[in-house]
This record gives sequence, structure tokens and C-alpha cells, in this order.
Amino acid sequence: MKTKSDKKRILHHWREAVPNDRMAHLIRDAARLLGRELKNSLIQHAIPFGHWTFLRILWQRDGLTQKELSDLAGVMEPTTFVAIKAMELQGYIKRQKSPNNRKNMYVFLTSRGKLLEKKLVPLAVEVNELAFKGVSQEHLKITRQTLLRSIENLESNNDDLTQTN
Repeated sequence: MKTKSDKKRILHHWREAVPNDRMAHLIRDAARLLGRELKNSLIQHAIPFGHWTFLRILWQRDGLTQKELSDLAGVMEPTTFVAIKAMELQGYIKRQKSPNNRKNMYVFLTSRGKLLEKKLVPLAVEVNELAFKGVSQEHLKITRQTLLRSIENLESNNDDLTQTN
């Protein structure tokens, strides 16, 4: 749990010590704090923070292979496997092979896993509202555009590097 001195230290760092530090550091700190708040909310529902990303993906695209789920979550397959096994034991997902493709294992939400969306998404909305309280819609739109552009630039650079190798 963060103490007031920890919070003051973070704010002091960004406002006074190194107010022009690299954006990557600022984004990392913001993401870490957003994650911490969401983690604290998820704990109230006995959902590990590590399962959140997988659930979000499956709520959007149910029936993915474990590999597709790993790729979309941006984690290694062993990490996905461990999370899937735990979520399966909790009754949130089921794994099955497709009659058309017996090679791949597909991950599907159970009705219990689908019901979690109604409980958990509002928690994430609350965390976002808390984090961006007092920020105008215009500034949020600009921030979103800026972050999306940075993602596009970095992905484009990654594509360029992949093509040259």
C-alpha cells in the first residue's frame, strides 16, 4: 500500500525533480498506477490482475486459440497456459478442440466467465474516471490521439526492422 510520502515522491519526481523526463517513463508510471488501482478493485471479486487481460480479450473475441490469446495479450505462451489452467479451474473458461482442426486448442468463456464482464468492466470504468477526473474531453481526445500515434510509429518501426532482417 502506498503511503502519502510515496505518493508525494512520485508527484515530486514528475513536477519538480525531472519535469521534462522522457514520456516513456511518465507513461510507465501512469500505467503502473492505473494497474494498481484496477488490481485493488479486482481483488474484491477474487480475480487476479493477470487474468484481466485474457478476460477482456475473450469478451471481445471468444473462441481463440491459446497462441492467438497469447499474441493478443502480448505475453508468452507458458504465461497464457498457466492463466488458462487457473481460469478453467475457476469455471470461467473451457478449452476444446475444434472438429475442423483437431490440432489447436481453443479457449471459450463459460456462462460464468461471460457474466464477469458485467461485474468487472464497471470497475475498470471507475478506475479510468478516477484517473482522469478533471481532465477535459478535448485533452483526453488529444492524449488518446498522441498515444495511438506513438503506437503506430513504434509498430511501423518494428515492421521496418523485421523486413530488413
